[in-house]
Amino acid sequence: MLGPDYSFERAAQARGLSLVAGVDEVGRGPLAGPVTAAAVILDPAHIPEGLNDSKKLSAKKRQALHDALLLCADVSIAHASVEEIDDLNILRASHLAMERAVAGLKQRPDHLLIDGNMIPRGLTGSSEAIVKGDSRSVSISAASIVAKICRDYVMWDLAQHYPGYGWETNAGYPSKSHKSALEKLGVTPHHRRSFKPVHNILYQEK
Repeated sequence: MLGPDYSFERAAQARGLSLVAGVDEVGRGPLAGPVTAAAVILDPAHIPEGLNDSKKLSAKKRQALHDALLLCADVSIAHASVEEIDDLNILRASHLAMERAVAGLKQRPDHLLIDGNMIPRGLTGSSEAIVKGDSRSVSISAASIVAKICRDYVMWDLAQHYPGYGWETNAGYPSKSHKSALEKLGVTPHHRRSFKPVHNILYQEK
């Protein structure tokens, strides 16, 4: 299968929607840390080569593309906190992060390409949801790359304050070592209490 291209963006532009932003989030599955979203408006004349779903790229390639995107695209990154995830639920919190990322763009987009099968309710303008969008649209690929790099950095930073959970390598995902550390070291303020493995530990401590 071929990688992502600019065809969704071109189709929107043919309808007079000239500024098109790709939107994606990362971090729905982890037991700890925020959920992070990015919105990216690419310059059609300067699209970095090799854009793809961030999960399909090596760490080195991902970092190089992230750095290139910050120089040649309109990029906005936003988060929803652990408290918001626990209060709202992870789906609504990830949508909130997407809404914030779009609001943070320097330019107001005419059309949004959103990864997944739902359009966040706070995004009221012209938009379309694209399933597996990060491997179909270069704008969504770009958003997936910058969101992942940013969130990985947040988790690396948190790992310095809460050593032992392996966040610098597992990014808060429920790896075997993370779950074992949760049993041994307990729950931190950065763990999502509404997620079952965390909730179960809190519940059995009482």
